[in-house]
Amino acid sequence: MGFIVDKVLDDSGLKEIYRLRYKVYVEECGFERPENHPDGIEIDKFDKNSVHFATKNENENIIGTVRLILNSPIGFPIEKRCKLNINKDELPRNHLAEISRLAISKQYRRRAEDKRIYGPEEERREVIGISNTVQQYQRRAEDKYRSGELYERRRGPDLVLSLYKAIYHESKRRNITQWYAVMTKGLYILHQTGLGSPENDWIHLLPADGSRR
Repeated sequence: MGFIVDKVLDDSGLKEIYRLRYKVYVEECGFERPENHPDGIEIDKFDKNSVHFATKNENENIIGTVRLILNSPIGFPIEKRCKLNINKDELPRNHLAEISRLAISKQYRRRAEDKRIYGPEEERREVIGISNTVQQYQRRAEDKYRSGELYERRRGPDLVLSLYKAIYHESKRRNITQWYAVMTKGLYILHQTGLGSPENDWIHLLPADGSRR
C-alpha cells in the first residue's frame, strides 16, 4: 500500500506533526533541548510561515513530515544560523523557500537510514553545505519486502521520497525556483543518486559553507 501525503492545515494535525518532531529531534537525535519544549511538541516561530506536509500510514497516523518555509519578514532559519557563501541580498526572495524539519517515525527507519537522514552521532550537529541542481523525483522503487516490521522499515526511503515529491509539486505551484536546505551527507547523496531526472533542472539548492553560528 502506498503512502498518503497531504498538506496539513488543521490544528490537530499540526499538533501531531509537532509531537513527531519532538520525538525525533529531541528524544531520539538530541538536536533540541527538552527544557526548551516542555509541552512535548517541537515548534518554532517559522512554523506559522510554512507549508506543512505529512505522510500517513494505513491507520491514518502521521509517520513522516517535512515543512517548506516561505519568504516572510522574519527570513529563513539558515540565514540566521549558518554562514552562507552567497550574497543573500541578490536572491529572488519571492521565489525562495527553505526545506526543513524532515522527521520520520522510528518504526519506519532502519539504522542505515538514521545515518543517511539525521547523520551519525559525530555528524548530527554539523551543518553540511549543498550546491547541486535538484532534479525531479523518480517514482518510488518497488519494494520486495512483503510483511511485518521489516517491510515497514524497508519503506523508509519511499517515505522520504514521497515527502520531497510533495515539496517539489508545491514549489512548482508557487513558482518557487530556489531552495535553502541543510542536510546530512547521506541525504545529499540520496539527492544526487535517487531523486530525479536531468530534464527538470529549474530549481536549485543554495550552498552554505558548513559553519554554524
